[in-house]
Amino acid sequence: MKDRYEITAGFVPLLDSALLVAAREKGFAEEENVELTLVRERSWASIRDRLAVGHFEVAHILAPMPIACNLGLTAPAPPMIVPMALGLGGNAVTVSDRVWRLMAEHGAGGDLDALANGAALRQAISRRGGERLRFGVVHPYSGHNYELRYWLSASGIDPDRDIEIVVLPPPDMGDALQEGAIDGYCAGEPWNTFGVLERHAHLATVKAAIWKSSPEKVLGANSRWAGSHPEALASLLRALYKASRWCGEPRNREELAAMLSGPAYINCPPQWLQPALSGLLRIGESETREVTDFFVPNAKAATFPWKSHALWFYTQMVRWGHVEHDEGHQRIAGNTYRPDIYREALRALGIAMPSASAKVEGALRIETPVGSTGALTLGPDGFFDGSLFDPDDVDGYIAGQIGR
Repeated sequence: MKDRYEITAGFVPLLDSALLVAAREKGFAEEENVELTLVRERSWASIRDRLAVGHFEVAHILAPMPIACNLGLTAPAPPMIVPMALGLGGNAVTVSDRVWRLMAEHGAGGDLDALANGAALRQAISRRGGERLRFGVVHPYSGHNYELRYWLSASGIDPDRDIEIVVLPPPDMGDALQEGAIDGYCAGEPWNTFGVLERHAHLATVKAAIWKSSPEKVLGANSRWAGSHPEALASLLRALYKASRWCGEPRNREELAAMLSGPAYINCPPQWLQPALSGLLRIGESETREVTDFFVPNAKAATFPWKSHALWFYTQMVRWGHVEHDEGHQRIAGNTYRPDIYREALRALGIAMPSASAKVEGALRIETPVGSTGALTLGPDGFFDGSLFDPDDVDGYIAGQIGR
């Protein structure tokens, strides 16, 4: 008889907790002999703290946060690994109606184009005569913060001088926007859709337009627990992968939205979740836009923990002064993501997996079959400004960004 594993996972009420919720609710965890307990938390700091003190073995967590913990940038800092990603995309940049009208005067359109709308935002900021806009992000060490900064900087906006960036819990952002406490925010779903439907906001762009096929949330595991419970972790990874396939099936979207909207999870109307799951986004009061790759749970190796993703986040930590760049720090960042554990755990499922552990980010301009069988398709994975990130040349990439 197989061993049974008890695992407690923390999560924040967001769409991209879907794999954990589906693993529990659809029986995939049970199939792998995992008794999975899910605990909802309001903030990422609480997730980090409870991982540190052993209340959670694993958690739905911001992709850069385990790296920041291992680099000693945040305390308490549990030693962490990332053996799996929890999907690609899922974020958007939302602005107030007032800011959107200013952007529209300078050419912003409803196509969510990151290049054109970034240029329009730059012009709107220049019209304010030195009064800075304020944007919210969910945590300093978040994909939201780094992708927002990347978009702004590549659009000619200095994110430390031309605007102010503040930290807020995701559920508070729409209300803060309506009250005028912030002018925009970068957050995960359903809080952008909430802003549009309930707070007269407008989507400016989306993560899938800033960096296609880019990472967002991951499974963070306390490395001490993972090292002493390898079979339990492997069983959980198999359950989550099965859940990712279920979540990625279009026929399951309505059921998934209803499941996630329940009081134990996101606790919101299902219609707040359906746009992101279908890719048919409400972007303004009477506008919709189809973004088919807005949130990707399974396709395009969406659950694979690429070391190049970890290293890109590390370059942004260096770029924005969060950590000094040196060989040791780079090694810690890259080794936080563990594709070796992913491969070993999922080998029994017979699925197509990347043979490499890192790739040049931005090199794939179209969907590209990879491997000898072509059973796995990756990309496109480009940055909106056309740049490339080669994980074999971290020094050069950092040098090219500093001072831009």
